[in-house]
Amino acid sequence: MNKNFRTWLRSNTVTTMLRNNAGILVVLILFGVFLSFTTDNFLTNGNIISVLRQISINMYIALGMTLVIILGGIDLSVGSIVAMSGTLIVGFIVTQGIPLWLAIVLGLLLGTLAGLINGIIIAKFKVPAFIVTMAMMNIASGVAYVYSGGRSTRITEDFFVQIGTGYILGKIPLPVVYMIVLIAVFVFMLNKTKFGTYVYAIGGNRESAKVSGVPIMKVEIAVFTLTGLLSAFAGLVLASRMYSGQPSVGSGYELDAIAACVLGGVSMAGGKGRISGTVIGAMVIGIISNGLNLMGVSSFWQLIVKGVIILFAILIDTQNGKGSAFSTFIKNASLRHRS
Repeated sequence: MNKNFRTWLRSNTVTTMLRNNAGILVVLILFGVFLSFTTDNFLTNGNIISVLRQISINMYIALGMTLVIILGGIDLSVGSIVAMSGTLIVGFIVTQGIPLWLAIVLGLLLGTLAGLINGIIIAKFKVPAFIVTMAMMNIASGVAYVYSGGRSTRITEDFFVQIGTGYILGKIPLPVVYMIVLIAVFVFMLNKTKFGTYVYAIGGNRESAKVSGVPIMKVEIAVFTLTGLLSAFAGLVLASRMYSGQPSVGSGYELDAIAACVLGGVSMAGGKGRISGTVIGAMVIGIISNGLNLMGVSSFWQLIVKGVIILFAILIDTQNGKGSAFSTFIKNASLRHRS
């Protein structure tokens, strides 16, 4: 093989991504081959589009979760913010008669506000992210149920429905277009900006980052606020796709987002991980869910399967020379609490 070509292969971004995620890619390919032989619909255009749509919702949330986990934290409130934002936006339009554009802005702002509150309490008052976001999970879920009375609200407004069900060029679903744009933005942000460098620095060694003058509080607040905004956007697209706002719809999205990150190699110990890994992890979760649906496996068993996958991914993370990922996670939380 030509020396220059070998050098290019080693330095090429795509090659690096493939090398870093070789294990999970092999699992993805093997599972895809298995499904293509055991089901009739897996490789059809309709099913592939359905999988991409399904992945896109999880991807919006997982992008924010990637930053949170690299930072050394976790966000358990994302699923409830999805439900709250979707329920409020549809309720504002259908029940309150608020103009569509204003209802969307208000819904996104309220989701962002939830993330901002998470960030302020975690960064300023040094409360562990696990506790703060678990409380916000209950608050956001409670807001959705109280506002809607526990009932779903149907919407048939054409423009609103097009946000989640429309196509570009007649073939590409709009949610997939949003997903591609967001992935590009996050790849650039994490790899090419000072903000991305700060996120890695804080997650890698919080004390060193502090000594180096990294604005830890501002970065933490920004990351959790951004995650709240992305979760609210996921709620908007999901409500549009389902033609309704449903207070129970966000359940389990926090698990899928965390699973996508961990499967893609984002370390629970903080400081390590790439958007490309999260993208592959989200694809694995989406294809597994789709495959289990095609094989008629119940949603209850799907939860068990996803839980087992996360356990295996964490075990691999632990064995990759990082010591105990969870113990480091707890240690980081303690440092944050003391500093």
